[in-house]
Amino acid sequence: MKTYVFKLYNSRRNKHLDRKINLAGCIYNHCIAVHRRYYLLFGKSLSAYRIKLHVTKLKKTKRFSFWNNLGSQAIQDITERIDRAYKLFFRNLKHGIRTAPPAFKKVRRYRSFTLKQAGYKLLSGNRLTIMGKEYKYFKSREIEGDIKTLTVKRDALGDFYLYFVTGEDIEPTEVRSGESVGLDFGLKTFLTTSDGEKIESPLFMRQASGKIKRLSQKLSKKKRGSRNRTKARLNLARTHKKITNQRKDFHFKLALDLSRRYAKIYVEDLNLKGMQRLYGRKISDLGHAQFVNILGWQMHKHGCQGAKIDRFYPSSKTCSSCLYIMPELPLQVRNWICPECNAAHDRDINAAINIERVGASTLRGEDVRLAPASNLC
Repeated sequence: MKTYVFKLYNSRRNKHLDRKINLAGCIYNHCIAVHRRYYLLFGKSLSAYRIKLHVTKLKKTKRFSFWNNLGSQAIQDITERIDRAYKLFFRNLKHGIRTAPPAFKKVRRYRSFTLKQAGYKLLSGNRLTIMGKEYKYFKSREIEGDIKTLTVKRDALGDFYLYFVTGEDIEPTEVRSGESVGLDFGLKTFLTTSDGEKIESPLFMRQASGKIKRLSQKLSKKKRGSRNRTKARLNLARTHKKITNQRKDFHFKLALDLSRRYAKIYVEDLNLKGMQRLYGRKISDLGHAQFVNILGWQMHKHGCQGAKIDRFYPSSKTCSSCLYIMPELPLQVRNWICPECNAAHDRDINAAINIERVGASTLRGEDVRLAPASNLC
């Protein structure tokens, strides 16, 4: 499966898509209300099939006839999305994971709707029709493979994007030979390689924190419903979008560089939710999870191999020379000396070396007393 993203031309005709996304938000909130009422009355949740029948009956009534403007497949996707969310909620409850049921969303903050086999058609050039209306988009490349779904998404700036999910028959990339590396993710440095290279993170959110604070203060002072408030909101959203694009660009360039230099890459399976509770906004600013996903895709394209090692493996506390494990090693200690072999270690470089060693053993199938590692590719 592969996703192609294109931006729509800004046009007055886009107001039709804006209304349809708002309508999708209304239907979403209605389905959430039905689910909650049904659970209060009968103590169990509705299935996706039952809610689809309910929505179909409502569309035939005069009061809800305007729901037909969205399209049946988009409405079916909304009910399926809610059904998946409730299944995940109950599964998390069963396993004792902190969770919350699907909640209502403000209509203006609802973002997208999805079409499957019908409701859209690609035309020649950079044109397509969506529910009877013709639109133009920035066609940066050709779409390869069979299109499975089309998602129309609206961002905070009011721009619209097309997400084509396609299925392709891709020939397996030939695995190449070469050097291997272990990557240790950190807070002060974005990552440290087992070769001793430390890559700093630009921390784009921190760099723009002053500007975000000023724009937020301006937004809070504007009168609700005024044009000046809309301008202030768009300026703030534009800054956040720039930060997101800068971070993604940094991740893509770094992942491309690593996948070209190394044939085998090993990383640690991070508990990002736990790290976010401890360190807050900085973890989101670093974006380790997004980087690992991008790295996996780049490795697949360049014929690299890789594995994630167990998150509970003491990579920082294990001496990479004699494998002695320190009983305690506080986070503020960045350099330490092994009491067994007197080897001096940089905490991050030592962890990266251990990650490479354990990852290589896992990839070869040796017993390293770890949980099974999941391949990145």
